[in-house]
Amino acid sequence: MANKCPKCHSENPDDTIYCGKCASPLKSVEEISITKTLITPTERLQKGSTIAGKYQILEELGKGGMGVVYKVADTKLKRTVALKFLSPELTKDREAKERFIQEAQAAAALEHPNICTVYEVDEADGQSFIAMSYIEGQSLKDKLKEGSLTINEAKDIALQVAEGLKEAHEKGIVHRDIKPANIMLTEKNQAKITDFGLAKLSWGVDLTKTSTIMGTVAYMSPEQAKGEEVDHRTDIWSLGAMLYEMLRGERPFKKDREHALIYSILNEEPEPLSSFRSDIPNHIIEAIQKALEKDASKRYQSIQELVKGLIESSPITFPKAEKSIVVLPFDDMSPDKDNEYFSDGLTEEIISDLSQIHDLLVISRSSAMTYKGTKKKIMEIGKELNVQFVLEGSVRKAGNNLRITAQLIDAVNDAHLWAEKYKGTIEDVFDIQEEVSRKIADALKLKLSPKEDKYLAERSIDNVKVYEYYLKAMEKIIMFTEDSVNSALRYLQNAVDIMGDNALLYCAMAWAHWSLVNIGAKQEDYIAKAEEYAKKALLLDAESSIAHVILGFVDFFRKKTLESLPRFKKALQINQDEIMAIAGILCVYQLAGKISEGDPYSERLMQLDPLSFPANALKGAQYYYDGQFDLALQAWRRLYKLHPENPFSHFMYGLILAYTNELEEAISIIDQNTEKYPDTLFSKLGLILKYALQGKNEKVLKEITPDFEKTVRRDIEFSHRLSSFLALINQKKEALNWLENAVNNGLINYPFLAAKDPFLENIRGEERFKKLMKRVKHEWENFEV
Repeated sequence: MANKCPKCHSENPDDTIYCGKCASPLKSVEEISITKTLITPTERLQKGSTIAGKYQILEELGKGGMGVVYKVADTKLKRTVALKFLSPELTKDREAKERFIQEAQAAAALEHPNICTVYEVDEADGQSFIAMSYIEGQSLKDKLKEGSLTINEAKDIALQVAEGLKEAHEKGIVHRDIKPANIMLTEKNQAKITDFGLAKLSWGVDLTKTSTIMGTVAYMSPEQAKGEEVDHRTDIWSLGAMLYEMLRGERPFKKDREHALIYSILNEEPEPLSSFRSDIPNHIIEAIQKALEKDASKRYQSIQELVKGLIESSPITFPKAEKSIVVLPFDDMSPDKDNEYFSDGLTEEIISDLSQIHDLLVISRSSAMTYKGTKKKIMEIGKELNVQFVLEGSVRKAGNNLRITAQLIDAVNDAHLWAEKYKGTIEDVFDIQEEVSRKIADALKLKLSPKEDKYLAERSIDNVKVYEYYLKAMEKIIMFTEDSVNSALRYLQNAVDIMGDNALLYCAMAWAHWSLVNIGAKQEDYIAKAEEYAKKALLLDAESSIAHVILGFVDFFRKKTLESLPRFKKALQINQDEIMAIAGILCVYQLAGKISEGDPYSERLMQLDPLSFPANALKGAQYYYDGQFDLALQAWRRLYKLHPENPFSHFMYGLILAYTNELEEAISIIDQNTEKYPDTLFSKLGLILKYALQGKNEKVLKEITPDFEKTVRRDIEFSHRLSSFLALINQKKEALNWLENAVNNGLINYPFLAAKDPFLENIRGEERFKKLMKRVKHEWENFEV
């Protein structure tokens, strides 16, 4: 039966406690319970006292509705943690105690860099407590006391909170109390969701009583304010309200009295943000409006949809740096000639430092390293890389003693701008590295921002022995063999044993395991390890761009190709010159048929890494997936000459020759590849292409063994290529099977598949192909860039 409002006589659902039209109470005050902060007297714990035999009280952090939180030292594990105590009065309240335990269960079920980590829930001296990570920083509530945030600040915090909520929602947990006071910001601006005290667990008991409002009224969704059943969409509303406040400096609904506030939430619209700020992009305003839809069915239906709404749809605009530099590999002048890892590592670290300066374009390591041992003149190098300045130097390491020389050269005019010699011990390497980077910035008259200045001063690793293990490991990873990568992992484990948890070391371990995936060794095992270590790195440093990149490629490999885009974009927000993030975005755009959107990324990649295999391969792929095969041929011919030792460049060069009807040369290149690299996947694919071009159907089918099928089925592009080769010999059913596999895994480049790929012509008249293309067209048109 409908519940009639005593004031306006509107009909409401039975379980509603406030009128949806006028917000008048539908039940007596005694029946309504609104959750408020409880001022509960708590027994103050003395500084220096010990709880549970291992937690030493350092200071009180604050009081809340459930009790009090202390900063404590874990004397057993030697770490600082936070202890949240249930107040003694509430310990006797069965429901309060159950809710307290459920808070711990909810948070403990989640391991995510944007969620406060819970270590344990226990009881000591008659008091229940939760041990959780101690967060050095401030709450978003405190930060907002200073006023509204910049667009980038607000958007970054919202995206981080969204990532944490995505994890919670996937585990069946609805927070129900998202608000600035429950978002902690670390000193590195990493956002962490706290206080799952009101969380609703799909796998637990809902402790909410009927007709009880749970949460903080100012951030409640309409359905929550009315005391109705809620789901994950209530968190989406609360996040939208919080983002509005971050951008305006005031809440969207700001009445002082609860009755008026609830009425406003149910019936009124927030004042438009555009009337207060003209700098907020339309897509962010629209995203907030959709998140704050009063009808939950019109709201974003998942947190991931909200994330897409917040990410700008147009391609990123890269800063146009007026100055550019390449850091050439430092010469190893050490007497023992076994310190190359150190000189190469120093080169890479300086490249990494300089890359953080937005006013300077820095050539990547892979292109810079092609000049290792070269005798080319500086002016020639400058022209090849299109850079103005070159840094070169040498390293002499003898025992603990260190001597480094460095000189900066104007490559256009072949003039020396600055030179310096540094002497010291291995312990001085971090200071020398920082000084070199600062001297370059000074010589080039670059003004560092506070963020850039802070980055140059930071030490991801401050232990020299650990640093040496790290450098040796990175040298081994680059060798790209199973033995060398396993050797790298041993070095990294030694480093972790000495230093403990460290984001950079965990990133390196993630990258090592990802390298093993690419080599083809135990792919399923190693991809899980790559994901595990990348997530460990993010728990320590949410601003680790390479960890986000690895997780993007993990999604890519696990057939969530198009879903990997937000990960790559997040990495690029952190570091705009993250080569692998740019490459990842470009791969997604090519497979999704968004070629023009990928052009700025392709151009940037060639600026940063003009001689590398990935940059040139993706340049060729950009033309290929656009059906511009003549331009693709030019790009792949250049890559073939740059990297003649790479079997993939052989295969792709032969393939593009076939697309441009240079069949004799195509078969010659394929034969060379088969002879040089007989046991690779690329030689096998090349053979199948050769037999297809020659019309040798039986030989094509003979080459498609079960093991070969298993490997190809995992890969979108190889599945498409096998489909096109089979289409050439009129094996229509199998060609369509493989094409469907490619589409299922993310190949939705409709213009290419429907019309531009000539190898698919024999199957375009098939009804199954037409039906598949109808689906591809829909996905292509609706893909959000």
